[in-house]
Amino acid sequence: MTLLVAGCDGGDEGREAAGRILFHSGREGNLDVYVMNADGSEQTPLTDNPADDFAPAWSPDGSRIAFTSMRDDNLEIYVMNADGSGQTRLTDNPAADLAPAWSPDGSRIAFESDRDGNLEIYVMRGDGSELTRLTDDPGADGSPAWSLDGLRIAFSSNRDGNAEIYVMSDDGTGQTRLTDNPAPDGAPVWSPDGSKIVFHTLREGNLDVYVMNADGSNQRRLTDNLAKDSSPVWSSDGSKVVFVSDRDGDDEIYIMDANGSGQTNLTSNPANDGWPAWSPGGPGG
Repeated sequence: MTLLVAGCDGGDEGREAAGRILFHSGREGNLDVYVMNADGSEQTPLTDNPADDFAPAWSPDGSRIAFTSMRDDNLEIYVMNADGSGQTRLTDNPAADLAPAWSPDGSRIAFESDRDGNLEIYVMRGDGSELTRLTDDPGADGSPAWSLDGLRIAFSSNRDGNAEIYVMSDDGTGQTRLTDNPAPDGAPVWSPDGSKIVFHTLREGNLDVYVMNADGSNQRRLTDNLAKDSSPVWSSDGSKVVFVSDRDGDDEIYIMDANGSGQTNLTSNPANDGWPAWSPGGPGG
């Protein structure tokens, strides 16, 4: 579902953040997973398959990447090494499985699936075993994102009539709404210190990136552009936010300071680039 903290103070402004950024791109005619440096240099494909590979997510130690692929004629979750080798399927179901998100200890992967008739959030072990459903609601639940302590999962749900941001315990209990707005809110991601959540919203008539405290308070806008700004993620140190924007005519990966300043295009390619993911450290960082 595409509609699906660390430092927001001025002291981080202009600071360079180290690491690498995963993203998917259609530049070769279909979606593949790419990686680049945090400054946009060395954009390198990790997958090369006639089917679409997209929605990449780093493992916490940076050694592996989970992603979604259509290579088996329906959406499944795959995993590969950080250099693109060892691509292995984790799910095998006639339904759509997508949007993987690793738990902070690397032992589990949350994802969304419609295998029970509508989109719900599931969790499985990192090897694809021990599948458990976390949500069970007539609405669509998706875009799971773990808190750094592994105890909570933020997600998007339209169970109350439009997409809002919710949070629950890692076992699916305590599901609580954080946003309450007539416009759709989606794609939540926790800050590295767990104090804030970035997300995108249509509340101003087009998609913009917002940030709020982890309890839903102090919601404020980070981007203000007539184009679509979406899919925000934090840098590993919380000083930057990477996001997708079509302000230059097609979807590109942008970076900005955590307070919304210094918005800069990283990709600049005629094809669409999307779904950024910042490396957490270790071999991938």
